[in-house]
Amino acid sequence: MSADPCSLSSISSCTTRHLSLCLTVDFPQRVLRGRATLTVEALEDRFSTLTLDTRDLKIVSVSANGQDASFNLGAKHSFKGTPLEITLPFHISRGQHVIVEVTYETSPSATALQWLTPEQTAGKEHPYLFSQCQAHHCRSMVPCQDSPSVKHTYYAQVSVPKDLVAVMSAVRDGHEVDPQDNQRIIYRFRQPVAMPSYLIAIVVGALESREIGPRSRVWSEKEFVDQAASEFSETEMMLQTAEKLAGPYVWGQYDILVLPPSFPYGGMENPCLTFATPTLLAGDKSLSNVIAHEISHSWTGNLVTNKTWEHFWLNEGHTVYLERMIGRQMESEQFRQFKAMGGWKDLQDSVNTFGANSPLTNLVPSLQDVDPDDAFSSVPYEKGFALLYHLEELMGGPEVFMEFVKSYIQMFAYSSATTDQWKDYLFSYFKDKVDILKKVDWNAWMYTPGMPPVKPQYDTTLANACITLSQKWIKAKEQDLGGFNVSDITALSSHQLIEFLSLLLQESPLPLTHVKKMQDLYNLNSFMNSEIRFRWLRLCVRSKWEEMVPVALKMATEQGRLKFTRPLFREVYALEKYRDEAVQVFIGHRAAMHPVTAGLVAKDLKVESTGL
Repeated sequence: MSADPCSLSSISSCTTRHLSLCLTVDFPQRVLRGRATLTVEALEDRFSTLTLDTRDLKIVSVSANGQDASFNLGAKHSFKGTPLEITLPFHISRGQHVIVEVTYETSPSATALQWLTPEQTAGKEHPYLFSQCQAHHCRSMVPCQDSPSVKHTYYAQVSVPKDLVAVMSAVRDGHEVDPQDNQRIIYRFRQPVAMPSYLIAIVVGALESREIGPRSRVWSEKEFVDQAASEFSETEMMLQTAEKLAGPYVWGQYDILVLPPSFPYGGMENPCLTFATPTLLAGDKSLSNVIAHEISHSWTGNLVTNKTWEHFWLNEGHTVYLERMIGRQMESEQFRQFKAMGGWKDLQDSVNTFGANSPLTNLVPSLQDVDPDDAFSSVPYEKGFALLYHLEELMGGPEVFMEFVKSYIQMFAYSSATTDQWKDYLFSYFKDKVDILKKVDWNAWMYTPGMPPVKPQYDTTLANACITLSQKWIKAKEQDLGGFNVSDITALSSHQLIEFLSLLLQESPLPLTHVKKMQDLYNLNSFMNSEIRFRWLRLCVRSKWEEMVPVALKMATEQGRLKFTRPLFREVYALEKYRDEAVQVFIGHRAAMHPVTAGLVAKDLKVESTGL
């Protein structure tokens, strides 16, 4: 039995120290083929068998220290994949290394990979490939110990067609013409900092880059590269702010890659190369919190990692805490408080979606036989943040508590931690305040579903304008609609406008006359900021504004960010009259969607999954 409920690999008997990848990217067949060479250290004596995680991989051969090794693929599990059981032709002792080489190829339906046709890209000329391994999808791309408790360095060489460029979550190490095929180029990468398998990432496409700082470039298709370069111009300032708070940035390069619209997440903290959704390119700085979040992961998540996905809040709660501390340095304490209030609302939404008694709303859920994709929500982010903020108040304020977070990062750097290890460290760091810590209801915070036991009292200065305006709309009768004016929103920042709409979404639906009046005055249809547009469209659908249903479905399908796509489909599906249309639009677009997005929306709309 693995110590990680999401992995079938033998993590108690051995650990991977280094991975070397040699891959060829085959666009016509939609597969990667090549070799994964793992340097494995035995953790016990007379070690001679090991199990790796795989999912839909075709295993061609396995060798150990250059000798053939027998192997067997076990029974396939619905989301954990298929264990690759390897028998070495010899024994080794605890502490000794063996080089295990697996020759394999991926499946066209590998869940880590999305293969885009030229039509699905901005340039419309070349195909595109990107990976998304978090949480447990790396095994569909590389045979590995696919658990965040195992950290290793990696080296890769990737052969791609010569008019395309490859980038990975590593430092670029040159490129050359492929000696086997002069129509191809081999790109090389090295990652000298040990990291978990879920952070291995690859992108291949018609990419260009621009320098945006002394250790940063932005990468994307040429259609977006200049816009991205200007919108991510604050990156170096943010990195320096984070370093002042959390300690030195150890990954060398910090690049940002803007993906095609089907990328399922806002950002992904792949080391050296943050992945970002193009929905951030909205012409204003609301994107800065996503980049602040991904930068923060360079410490909390990538340097100190959750030991299993049950402890995901250690990654995300601390990252949100650090992201908001960056916001505090770059904006103000009031801004941090405002963002924290918005986060509490997002948490309330997640608890409502799962149900207040759902074990998946625990800060530390049990993931025994739970697909980590199904558990993904704002709970680890915002319940985690709320706990850290509550502790900050108890322990003496932001400066005092940030010093603890910095010390925790130093203590567990380059390794993985559990909630108990974090809590033990908290108690030993604040040893003179243990009596206060003992009064915290740890069981309610960590192992009890629903909202946290304590609601922090956030400063409402920046939220007051949003609260006042939303209340005015909620209380307005038909005859009061003349009392609204376009000037109501001119003084609001985009952050405040998002908050105003979020507050309206927490109430029962507004009358359709109100929503139409809001459009007449504020012209919200013209806003391109995706966070504003997403909330506005939900509001319209909820008030049964029928002309807006196709607009909502268009937003749900022209980009694939889970945060937008799932709720938009759910809102339309909730209207009896448009339920079939929601399902038909989904089925029509499913083939172009990312496999994770398609799977989750299928569950939301109760559509049979197509065996992906």
